[in-house]
Amino acid sequence: MTRKASTPAPGTKRVRCAIYTRKSTEEGLDQEFNSLDAQRESAEAYIASQRTEGWECVATRYDDGGFTGGNIERPALQRLLADISAGHVDCVVVYKVDRLSRSLLDFTRIMETFERHGSAFVSVTQAFNTRDSMGRLMLNVLLSFAQFEREIIGERIRDKIGAARRKGKWAGGKPVLGYDVDRSGPSPKLAVNRDEASRVRTIFDLYLERGSLLPVVQELTRRGWTNKAWTTKSGKHLGGRPFDRPSLHALLTNPLLAGRTVHKGEAFAGEHEAIVPEATFTRVQQKLHANGRAGTSSTRTPRDALLKGRLRCRACSCAMVHTLAGRGTKRYRYYVCSKANRGSRSSCPSPSLPAAEIERVVLEQLAIALRNPALAKATLAKARDTDHTIDDAEVTSALDDFDGLWSALSPHERSRVLDLVIDRVEYDATDSSIEVVFHPAGLHALAEDRMENAA
Repeated sequence: MTRKASTPAPGTKRVRCAIYTRKSTEEGLDQEFNSLDAQRESAEAYIASQRTEGWECVATRYDDGGFTGGNIERPALQRLLADISAGHVDCVVVYKVDRLSRSLLDFTRIMETFERHGSAFVSVTQAFNTRDSMGRLMLNVLLSFAQFEREIIGERIRDKIGAARRKGKWAGGKPVLGYDVDRSGPSPKLAVNRDEASRVRTIFDLYLERGSLLPVVQELTRRGWTNKAWTTKSGKHLGGRPFDRPSLHALLTNPLLAGRTVHKGEAFAGEHEAIVPEATFTRVQQKLHANGRAGTSSTRTPRDALLKGRLRCRACSCAMVHTLAGRGTKRYRYYVCSKANRGSRSSCPSPSLPAAEIERVVLEQLAIALRNPALAKATLAKARDTDHTIDDAEVTSALDDFDGLWSALSPHERSRVLDLVIDRVEYDATDSSIEVVFHPAGLHALAEDRMENAA
């Protein structure tokens, strides 16, 4: 009896083939038969032609629509790699090599995963197979050209954007509060949204009146004003979030609002209508610059801000940042929840904490912990593991004189001590309590550090 050509020969090893498809944009994916379908149809036909070799197509689909090939952060690709690692796939079939990756580095890493788990790679239109050395060589050569092409395309796009901005044209990006994108002509342009433009001018006036970002954020929250909301071509709603300090600062410093475009730090007269008068925009920039000088890191985060990076707001699970308040030369130090500091004051129950007072409380708790007799006993046992000549008096002295030690330390050394022993400090606004969480071996390490310095 004659065996059909499409039937695998007896004893032929089964080859489970996964088809991977990708398209960089979402354009056309809503069509009944799109690019991903076309890629898959070609791959299925190729697998069918290899049926006598035991090839068969797995049912799972691995389709990445709207994802670039410049990285591997793609959901279907990640599922494919996981299934290969789990031993569910013997061969990956693609329409073209660049569907899998356009990056030589990424492709090399993907191939390492394939080889580690015994999975082959086949390109339908480029007719090679990584099961042999010649196929691997040709693949790397071809991918080098694909990466070169991608870099050339990127350079062309950047040059095009730069040329457009130098001519004052809007070159795309996120829409800005105060403008809508007019796509009725051959190229998109910015058109003034009158209602939003009125709000933008009010926001600039509020900043000049209030003098700093946070009071303006609070006023905008009270009014219910949000940043720009828009809908993508696919119907997805984006933006429309409440203002915080970073988004307000971004709005106040955007030269588009003054009728300009910027490319590599150089401003050009824009084709679009200005919303904010030039004089107002300039005054706001000067005020922001002056406030920025007054709030440099050396002023806002002095070297003796002991709890910087250690103090957390338990209610918000956020860090509490060090900040200054006051007028003229008089400055007061505070720790403020970073969520509230961004402008979301109403959503955080924690008040601003006087820095000196909370630092004193933490140091008192540290001193009490260092004088604990149980700690001295445990530290003695630990220290004797490395030096049997250490006695009780040395350990007690090393742990007991915390006040003398602290007063003799420089700001850098004080910070090092806290890094050594404190994991975090949590402030609970519900009962105004402070919890100091020590590193498990931190106090022992501090005692040993003290004894080493004294030796």
